[in-house]
Amino acid sequence: QVQLVESGGGLVQPGGSLRLSCAASGFTFSRYAMSWYRQAPGKERELVAAITSAGVVTNYADSVKDRFTISRDNAKNTVYLQMNSLKPEDTAVYYCKSRQATFLGPVDYWGQGTQVTVSS
Repeated sequence: QVQLVESGGGLVQPGGSLRLSCAASGFTFSRYAMSWYRQAPGKERELVAAITSAGVVTNYADSVKDRFTISRDNAKNTVYLQMNSLKPEDTAVYYCKSRQATFLGPVDYWGQGTQVTVSS
């Protein structure tokens, strides 16, 4: 079955950096685009960054452009989110997602999330 396991979250001071990882299993990772979302308390889940299956094309939310970088290693079935110049408003639970086509239509698979807290 599809499994997505995030790691790398934690407490960091403003201006600091973190690298999140999402290890995937149970499907052919290299065939699917991947994305990172986040959800802050009391807010809706929002798209942070996405990357195509081969890693050629990436897309970012305006709020994280030039600070975050999404990448993937298809040999390791892992997608990453490098987060630099972190701000308190980046505090959220970060999730990775894989959208896959089934005969019933597209299905979204989510990891359990990893907490990122930016605070002094």
